[in-house]
Amino acid sequence: MIRIILFLLLIALAAAGAAWMADQPGDLVLNWGGLRLTSKQPMYLLGLVVVAAMIAGVILRGLWKIPGHIRRGRRERRHARGRHAITQGLLAIGHGDSAGARAHAEVARRHAANDPLALLLHAQSAQLDGDRAGAQRAFRAMAERVDTRLLGLRGLFIEAQRADDPVAAVMIAEEALKMSPSSSWASHAVLGFCCAKGDWAGALSIIDNNQSAGLINKATYRRQRGVLLTARALEFETVDRDLSRSSAMEAVKLAPTLIPAAVLAAKFESEAHQVRRAMRIVETAWLAQPHPDLADAYSHVRLGDAARQRLVRVETLAAKTPGHIEGALAIARAAIDAAEFARARAALEPFVAAPTQRVALLMAEIERTEHGDSGRARAWTLRAVRALHDPVWAADGYVSDRWRPVSPVTGRLDAFQWQTPVAALPSDKGHAIESSPFEEAMLAPRRVEPPKEPASEPVDAKPAEPVEIKPVEIKPLEPAAPTVQDNAPLPAIEAEPAPAPAEPAAPEPVPAPAAESAPPAPAPLFRSRADLPKAAPAPIPAVIPIVRAPDDPGVDEDGPVDEFAEQIGPPKAQVGGWRGFLSRLGS
Repeated sequence: MIRIILFLLLIALAAAGAAWMADQPGDLVLNWGGLRLTSKQPMYLLGLVVVAAMIAGVILRGLWKIPGHIRRGRRERRHARGRHAITQGLLAIGHGDSAGARAHAEVARRHAANDPLALLLHAQSAQLDGDRAGAQRAFRAMAERVDTRLLGLRGLFIEAQRADDPVAAVMIAEEALKMSPSSSWASHAVLGFCCAKGDWAGALSIIDNNQSAGLINKATYRRQRGVLLTARALEFETVDRDLSRSSAMEAVKLAPTLIPAAVLAAKFESEAHQVRRAMRIVETAWLAQPHPDLADAYSHVRLGDAARQRLVRVETLAAKTPGHIEGALAIARAAIDAAEFARARAALEPFVAAPTQRVALLMAEIERTEHGDSGRARAWTLRAVRALHDPVWAADGYVSDRWRPVSPVTGRLDAFQWQTPVAALPSDKGHAIESSPFEEAMLAPRRVEPPKEPASEPVDAKPAEPVEIKPVEIKPLEPAAPTVQDNAPLPAIEAEPAPAPAEPAAPEPVPAPAAESAPPAPAPLFRSRADLPKAAPAPIPAVIPIVRAPDDPGVDEDGPVDEFAEQIGPPKAQVGGWRGFLSRLGS
C-alpha cells in the first residue's frame, strides 16, 4: 500500500513539473555539427535529450557489468558441475560403486569445495573404501563448521563405534547432546552408557528430556521410566531398602505389567503385611504375562504358610489363566513341595505328550521323590535333553538367566522379553537325539494295580498262575505228579480231580511277569492239602522287572577295582641262569 501511494506521488510530481516547463516562454535551439534544431516548446527537446542520456547510460552500465557477468557465469557453471558430481557420487554410494563415488568426490572437491554435501560425499566415499582415516578427517572438517557440526559429530561417533572406542563415542555423544538436546542418536547413546555404568539418575533425566523434546510419547515414557526405576530398585535392594521400595512402588504404578517390578513390589508389600495389595499386584502382572517368578511371589505372599496352603494359593492364581503351561508348572512345583504327587501329575498331564524341559524335569523329580524310581527319573531326564525349550529372558538374540534393563548387544532400553529363544524354535527336521528302548520301557505306564487284585481273590485261584505261564509243561508232568509230591496222601490227590483243569482259565486276563515263573518252591500242580490251614500259601509279592539302560554300568558289588593291583595273565616265573642274573642286575 505504501509503495502504491509513493508511485502515485511521483507521477503527480512529474506531471506538475512537465506542466510548469510547458508554461515557460522561450525557444530551445540545439546545434550539433551541421544539425540545427529549434523548438518553440523546450519540453520536447528536453525529452529527447533525456532519452538519449538514458540509452547511453544503459550501454555504459552494460559494458561495465560484463566482467561480473562472466565471473558469475563461470561460478555458476562450476557450481552446477559440483552439484552434478555430488548427485552422481551419492547415487554411486547408494548402489555400492566405490570407484565412481571416489571419482565424483574428487570432482566435487574441485568445483564445490565449500559445499557441505561435498564434504559428506568425501566422507561416505572414504567409508565405502574402508579408509577410516580419510573419513575421520572429513567428519572432523564438518564438525569444525557451524552448519555441519552435528553431522560431523554423528560421523565421528559412528567411526568411534567401529574402532571399538566406547569412551570416545560417549564423549562425542555427550557433546552432541549438549549442542542439540533433541538429537535421538545422542540421547540413545548417552542413555545406554548411563545404564551400563549404573547411573540411574542420569538415565532418568535423559528420559525426561526425551519426553519434553517430543522424541517419545507418553506411553513409552512411562514404560521406560518404570524400567529404569525397577533397575534401580533391584540394585539397591540390599543397600538402601527405602530407596528400593519407593522405586519399586513407583515403577509398578508406571508399568503394572513389568514382571520384575511386580515381583519386587509384592515382596515389599508382603513384608509390610499388606497381603491383599501384594496379591493384586501379582495378579495384574500374571494376567498380562504368566511367569514363574510371579507364581513364586504369589505362593509366598503370606510369610509362614505351610506347603499345602501355598498349593491352594497357587491353584487360585493358575485358575485365572486356564490352560496356560506356567500355571500347570506352578501347581506341580507347589504340589511336589506339599507331597501331593497326584495333583502334580494331574497338572502336568496335558503337557506330558510333548513336554518342555521344565515339564520333563518336574516329572523326573516326581518319580524320584514319590517312588524312589531312579530308572524312570533318569528316563525323564534324558527326555528333557531333546524336549522343547521353555521361555527365557532374551533380547537381540542374547539369552540371559535374569531380567536386565538394557540389551548388552545394542544398548536398547527395555529390550528383554520373556519368550522362547530363536535358536530353540521347532524346525521341520527330526530330533538330533532319538528315543531309546530304555526310555520307552521306563516311561511305559506303571503297573501298580494288577498285582493287588489277586490278594482279594480266594486262595484256590492263586496256584493257577504258574500253570498259565507254562501250559506246555503240565502234560508231560502229569504222570510224574505223584513223585513230585510224594508226601501228599493219595486220597487228597484223588479227592478233587475236577477243579484242577478248570482253574487255569480263571487268571487269563492278568498275565504274570516273567520274573514270577521261578519261585523258590516247586510249582504246585495240585491243590494244597486239606488238613493244612488256608493261610499257609502266602501271596507272592509283585515283582517289577528291572530294565537297565544300555549305558548303565550298574552297581559294582565287588567294590572298586584297582587297575594297578589287578594281575593280567598268570604270574611269570623268575628266569634263572645268566639271563635271570642280567635281568636282576638291570633292574
